[in-house]
Amino acid sequence: MARLVAAFGSSHSLMLVSQREDWQNGFRVIDTKNAHYYDKNGNKTDYDALLAAAPAGTEAMVTPEKMGERYDAAESAMDQLSQRIKDARLDVLLIVGDDQTELFRTSNNPAFAIYFGKTIRNTAREPVSASDSWVKSARMWRHEPAQDCEYPVKSDLAGWLIRQLCDRDFDIAAMDGLERGQFEGHAFQFIHRRLLQDQQLSVIPVILNTFDPPNQPTPRRCVALGAALRELVADWPEDLRVGVIASGGLSHFVVDEELDHKVITAIRNKDSATLAALDPKLLQAGSSEIRNWLVVGEMARDLDLEWVEYVPGYRSPALTGTGLAFAAWHTLD
Repeated sequence: MARLVAAFGSSHSLMLVSQREDWQNGFRVIDTKNAHYYDKNGNKTDYDALLAAAPAGTEAMVTPEKMGERYDAAESAMDQLSQRIKDARLDVLLIVGDDQTELFRTSNNPAFAIYFGKTIRNTAREPVSASDSWVKSARMWRHEPAQDCEYPVKSDLAGWLIRQLCDRDFDIAAMDGLERGQFEGHAFQFIHRRLLQDQQLSVIPVILNTFDPPNQPTPRRCVALGAALRELVADWPEDLRVGVIASGGLSHFVVDEELDHKVITAIRNKDSATLAALDPKLLQAGSSEIRNWLVVGEMARDLDLEWVEYVPGYRSPALTGTGLAFAAWHTLD
């Protein structure tokens, strides 16, 4: 019988594929132009309003020295997480991530999708010239350095999960391949390129529409999906060591440490009720990716959360940035 033996979580922010100098200088420039800001009450706002409302002393939080310390902390956490995934000796890894008009468009955007093709493609990098911005260079890091790569997918289990979830009244979009020019989205690229690296591990991409209204799943529905996936993995007859990882989050593009710690604490305490009752108004823009953690937290209820590294990734005096989180549940032998 299949067993869920390990679970993980990781932010996948652009910060995590950027260089130290980008943290120290680049984000402060682009953050003034971001159009996707919501305050800590879930109300639409902008950079100037955030800066005006920031408490005194925030400039000291984003000095080059402080930014460098956070960069080092995040790099160390990703290295640790990559090793923990390797040590789990998995046969398959479910990746719960979001799609931001990469495989889908707002003209046809499912709340839930599962990919069940034999492989999933990541494409080679586009050329980056000296005149290109550092942002393009960072985004291109998610792509393959030389040529397209087809990553293995546990397609039989993925197809079976789709059917079983549909039988449980989840409406799951089914994908058995990619169109010409398409590639796995950023949430999945990051896991392959940064955390799995050279591991030839079969995956199952589980895709949530966290970002684009009006059909984002509620926190309650995300928790229900996690519970269903936990039960279904245990029903799969093949002897497999199964893992799952949440890709994305936590709060951004305004760092909300209170919200982030509330989510982490509820996951640690296996407090499904608190997670299901989160106000969707707080899960907008990048913070919407917390939904991926809700699925995984519920899926991993039979495991214990043993390791969390949280880096409040402030990057401007307006307290914009990302609540960077990395987590691992205790791995079963």
